[in-house]
Amino acid sequence: MNLPNKLTILRVCMVPLFVFLMLWDDLCKNGNYAAAAVFILASAIDWLDGYIARKNNQITDFGKFMDPIADKLLVCSAMICLVEQDALPAWMVIIIIGREFIISGFRLVASDKGTVIAASIWGKFKTVFQMLMVILLILDFGGAFDIIARITTWIALILTIVSLIDYLWKNRNVLRGPM
Repeated sequence: MNLPNKLTILRVCMVPLFVFLMLWDDLCKNGNYAAAAVFILASAIDWLDGYIARKNNQITDFGKFMDPIADKLLVCSAMICLVEQDALPAWMVIIIIGREFIISGFRLVASDKGTVIAASIWGKFKTVFQMLMVILLILDFGGAFDIIARITTWIALILTIVSLIDYLWKNRNVLRGPM
């Protein structure tokens, strides 16, 4: 197993710590700040593992498959925690997580046909804005940051929908053929 894949697994392992820090603020003073630090570190590792994989030509089918799953676990668990804290409306999270289920199902169908589908540029933009949204909402600095957080939230939602449409359109051939 190469370093980028090990870093992807590390990000998956960071999710329970992040959730603990987000939801058990009573047990951990300043838990949201610690959670934000874990989230930022995991997000930086996401960038790092992709950079290393591309730079060293270490892109693997495991990485193409697990990297998006690690992103989904981290971001979706963060959004669910933010719904619990009334920082994010549940309907937005349902749309975002719904998109993730659709794409995951689509990837399974493609995988059954021997095709591994990597993330598109729209999916990458979506992930970046979702991560920014989560960080801003967790830190909750107030004032102008509230406006920036709301704008980022709407951009993340729009990119989620655009990336879904783009993904389905570009890979529509996966659903063709015998069923």
